[in-house]
Amino acid sequence: MSGVRGIGAAGPAGRPAAAGPARHAGFRLPESVGAEQAAAAAPVAAALSLLAVQEAGDATERDRRARRRGEAMLADLSALQVALLEGQDPSAILGRLESLAAGEAAADPRLAEILAEIRLRAKVEAARRGIRRLPSQS
Repeated sequence: MSGVRGIGAAGPAGRPAAAGPARHAGFRLPESVGAEQAAAAAPVAAALSLLAVQEAGDATERDRRARRRGEAMLADLSALQVALLEGQDPSAILGRLESLAAGEAAADPRLAEILAEIRLRAKVEAARRGIRRLPSQS
């Protein structure tokens, strides 16, 4: 058992490295794979990479639109509250909520869950006002 033996310079931890040539455990192609075969696979890999980037971009853009739609639904729910407190007709606000609730689903599952909760709140408000037109899912 080793212990602390005072204050001083730090010594080596563990065993010293064995002397000899350094071993590299990196990626290697088998000897049977030639340069032509590796070069032939490059365009396919590039195309797959491009498709993956485009798909990720589509999901990101879809989430961005869904987030904006959720923020707009929250703003309309707040406007609905103000309109009701001031005795105004809320039908225009409920119509906007209806169109916002019909948007496409988010790619991110957590964002989709949050939007479903906002949509449910909008449906509750519409039901309280006797309007049952809001869609249940997008």
